[in-house]
Amino acid sequence: MAAKRRSRAVLVRGVLLGAALMLSACGGRGKDPTLMNVRSASRSPDEFAILPTKPLQLPEDLASLPNPTPGGANITDPTPEADAVAALGGNPARLGPTTIAAGNGGLVSYAARFGTSADIRGVLAAEDLEYRRDNDGRLLERLANVNVYYRAYAPMSLDQYAELERWRRVGAKTVGAPPEEVFTGN
Repeated sequence: MAAKRRSRAVLVRGVLLGAALMLSACGGRGKDPTLMNVRSASRSPDEFAILPTKPLQLPEDLASLPNPTPGGANITDPTPEADAVAALGGNPARLGPTTIAAGNGGLVSYAARFGTSADIRGVLAAEDLEYRRDNDGRLLERLANVNVYYRAYAPMSLDQYAELERWRRVGAKTVGAPPEEVFTGN
């Protein structure tokens, strides 16, 4: 009877020790970047993380101020990249995504010759989602959550070696490409 109690006590202790080890492995200490920032901030302040705002300025005519735009930029917001470009003698306006470089104007106008769509990203995302739903794989692939993205788009992909040979046949100079055997394993 005493031996049974001892073996039961050893078993219970082993289960408790195993549970404690499994729970301690779930701590994830050092994995969460927000926790890492809190820990590093508690050791010493990061003086480079603080960006001062620009000084407030009162315009001469308050009626000339633009209407506020939600999510828009404020003239007192810090712009370290633009400030660095200006300090080095560059043009900070060229950092903006809305400007088109002078050398690309012809390309952009040729690409937009049939018109442009302001909501092209949303339209393409919806069309892509519909195409992938129509070509989402077989039943077991869907159940196992297998990625069939590349197989769904295989009919639309370009055979790079056939295209390379086509351009070489018409006499166009092409850069050297690695032999096909490198990629196919032959």
